[in-house]
Order: sequence, then structure tokens, then C-alpha cells
Amino acid sequence: MAIKSKESPSTIVCFGEMLIDFVPDEAGVSLAESRGFLKAPGGAPANVACAITKLGGSSAFVGKVGDDEFGRMLVDILEKNGVNSTGVCYDKHARTALAFVTLRSDGEREFMFYRNPSADMLLKESEINMDMIKQAKIFHYGSISLITEPVKSAHLAAMKVAKEAGVLLSYDPNVRLPLWPSADAAREGIRSIWNQADFIKVSDDEVEFLTGKSAEDEENVLSLWHDGLKLLLVTDGEKGCRYFTKSIRGRVAGFSVKTVDTTGAGDSFVGSLLVSIAQNPNIFQDEAKLKEALSFANACGALCTTQKGAIPALPTPEEAKALMAKN
Repeated sequence: MAIKSKESPSTIVCFGEMLIDFVPDEAGVSLAESRGFLKAPGGAPANVACAITKLGGSSAFVGKVGDDEFGRMLVDILEKNGVNSTGVCYDKHARTALAFVTLRSDGEREFMFYRNPSADMLLKESEINMDMIKQAKIFHYGSISLITEPVKSAHLAAMKVAKEAGVLLSYDPNVRLPLWPSADAAREGIRSIWNQADFIKVSDDEVEFLTGKSAEDEENVLSLWHDGLKLLLVTDGEKGCRYFTKSIRGRVAGFSVKTVDTTGAGDSFVGSLLVSIAQNPNIFQDEAKLKEALSFANACGALCTTQKGAIPALPTPEEAKALMAKN
């Protein structure tokens, strides 16, 4: 059972999955060829929650893990990173999810998941501390919790509560095709909640997957816009990111680093941006401040690729500023 707690109004609540990534200890080999794996905490919403606290923000995580060694380890990691974990539930009958992540020689990844079902898939609406969500400034989520019941209904209920309480909704689809029944099911599921978000972050690959057209075509990117959106972001890897609001659009350059593992780079970027939005909810109207925040987020994303694993690689503000100062 989750324990109820009072949350600071500035808290960013992250909802979804937390799991163990097993990352090969050498890049450029298949899972079958890998001789050893490094155990790393992961799961995009949990990564974002830890990125927020690493950068001086306030976050809480809502989700479910197995009542097992890995689940307890993950909750311990949240707490060590300063994330409020009282929204986490334990399931005695399902294991914590596992993912084996193959690293290609360029640091990009391929995934093999073990969820049959995993505990995160079994979170129920009745187990969520809705008061924590109502008191947040921002409610952040992905799409993996939309794949199966009962967590899908729990996700939709939490979004509804957040929206009705005036909480800003942040969506990073975080496409993981091996988890969906089909590519079409993934597109439909991801787009099913699209029009409710206040801000959305997608990668260039995700733009192409969702639209079937080039991410470089600005009009194609703008086909993902909806009237209630405040900010649409497209991340372009080491090239940086593009931003679109109702009145402004542009590009912010990225940072060149020696990439080891891209796991968590997008989550580090998102966590950084959410801290900036929580501090200044009107940042969308100030292009100079928005570009400054996005440059800092690009630095955070770049630094996260220089080590293996997601949470262990999340940078501090000082590290991000140092990278910015070099460029």
C-alpha cells in the first residue's frame, strides 16, 4: 500500500514504470554474445523523477514494483536520490520488470523486456495517492502504462484528477515497440491521450514513427500540434532540439560528447526542462529564457550519454554548466 503524505505544491509527480536495466559491459555485441551485464535502475518516469531532484527540483514517483529484492532496491534508489517514494506500491504476486538493453557501437539501444506481467502493469486506480497528484505543479507520464489493464485505467484516472486540479500535464511518449501488440496499436495508444497534454517531448525518430513522414519537415512536426498545447519539443540527438509554441519556434544547438550509452538522455533533458517550468510557468512566453532552459536541458541530456545506465549517469547542475562553458 502507498503511504499518504503532504507534498510541496512545487512538486513534479512522475507516473509509470520503474525497472532494472541490464546493460552489456561491452558495446557493439548482441545480447546472446554479451558475456556480462551491468545492473542499472531505469524506467523513464523514474529517471525523470531522479533527474529533477539531481538538478535541485522537488519530485515524487507514483508506480508499482514487485515485493522483491529488485523492487526494494529501486525504492531505495529513489529515496537516496531525494525523490518522494510514498506513492510507490508493492505487489506480492508479480515481479519487478526487467529489461536487457543491447548497446550498439554508437551507444544507441535495442531492448528485450521481461514483463509477464510485471508489477508496474498491475497498478490499480484505488492504489494511487490522488492527493499527491492534486497538489503537484506538474504531472509527468509516458505511454508504456497505456498498454495493458489495470494500469491503463489508473493512468487515465490520474490524468483526469490532475487536469481537474489545474496541474500541468507533461507527456513523453517514450516509444518502446517491443512492448506493444503492434506498431499500429502503439500509434493509436500514444495518440489516444495526445490532446490532453500541456507540453509534449518527442524524439526525431518518434516524430517519423507517429506521422510516417520526415522529422525534418517543420509542417510535418506541426501536424502533432493541438490547440491546448503550450510547448512541443523535438529532440534531435547531439544536434540539440527544436521548440514550438503558439507564437514562437526555433532550434537550440546540442553539445558534442563521447557517447557511451544513450539510455536516459531524453529523461535527463525532460527532468531539466520540468524544473525550469516549475520555477517559471510563464517560460513559454519568454523566448530568451526558454532557449536558455533548453540549452541547459541539452547539456544535461548530452552528459547522461557519457556513462552507462540512466540514473547513475544523471548530471548535476554544476556538471551541466561546466559543459556549457566549454562550448
